[in-house]
Amino acid sequence: MGRAAPAQNAARFSLGFAPHEGSFASRGNRLEQIAYAADQGFTAWEDNEAAGRTIADQNAMARALRQRGMTMGVFVASMPRWADFRPVLGGNDDGDRQAFLRDVRASIDVAKRLDVKWMTVVTGFLDRRLPVEIQTGRIIDTMRRAAEIVEPHGLVMVMEPLNTIVNHPGVFLQTIPQGFAVARGVDSPAVKVLADLYHEQIQAGNLINTLGACWDEIGYIQFGDNPGRKEPGTGEVNFQNVVRWLRARKYAGVIGMEHGNSIEGRAGEERLIAAYRAIDAA
Repeated sequence: MGRAAPAQNAARFSLGFAPHEGSFASRGNRLEQIAYAADQGFTAWEDNEAAGRTIADQNAMARALRQRGMTMGVFVASMPRWADFRPVLGGNDDGDRQAFLRDVRASIDVAKRLDVKWMTVVTGFLDRRLPVEIQTGRIIDTMRRAAEIVEPHGLVMVMEPLNTIVNHPGVFLQTIPQGFAVARGVDSPAVKVLADLYHEQIQAGNLINTLGACWDEIGYIQFGDNPGRKEPGTGEVNFQNVVRWLRARKYAGVIGMEHGNSIEGRAGEERLIAAYRAIDAA
C-alpha cells in the first residue's frame, strides 16, 4: 500500500505559525502551497520576496490568503546588498540613507496590496572607521525619518538583527538587545524589532530572558533551529519552552517559519508539520 494522503482541513494551530513558499514545494505553485498550508491548519503566511513580485502576483496572493482566513506576515522592505556590504546607514554617506528611505516609501503600496502590517528592514553594515555610538545615533535618526513615512499608514517596520558568526559578518544590528536600544531611541509604534531566534541563538543565546527583557520593543518573531536553520527539533533550541513562554505572554502575532526543511520532498513536509504540531501542543 502507498502512503495515505495527509489529512485535509486539519485543526488550526493555536499560534500564528507562518510557512513560506518552498515549505510545501511538492504541492505546486505559490497559491497551491497556500491552500495546502491552510488545509493543514496554518493560519498565516510569510513572503520575504513579495515586494519584488508583480502587482498581479501580489494581488493574487492577498486574495488567496483572504479566502482562507490567513494573516500575511512580513515581507522585506529594504535588504542589504550583501556582495558590496551596503548600505551603511550609520556612515558619512547620506546617499545610503536616502536610498533606504526610498525603499520604505515604495513598500507602502506593497503592504496595502498584501493587507499586511509588518515589513522587515535590515539596518545595513558597520563602518569600521567610525565609533559605533555615532552610527547608532545616525541609524536612530534614519529610523525616525522612516517612521514618519509609514506611521500614518498604520504600518510597522521590524528591524532584524542578524548573526555575524555564521551568516552575515559585518552587519550593524547583531542582537535583539541592540535592536531594543535603537527602537527605544526612535520611540515610535512604527519601529520595532524582529526577533529571529535562529540568529539570536547563534549570536548570544539566552533566548527567553532576552525576549522578556526586550518584549516591549519586539513586534514580530521568527523561528529556525540551530545548527542548520531547519524546523524545530532538529537543533539545540527548546522551542517547546519558548512556545510555553509566548503563550503565557498571550502572544497573538505571527511566528515566521524562517527556515528550510531538514528532509527534501513530501517526507520533509510531513516532518515539518509534525514538528509544529509538537511544539504547538506544549
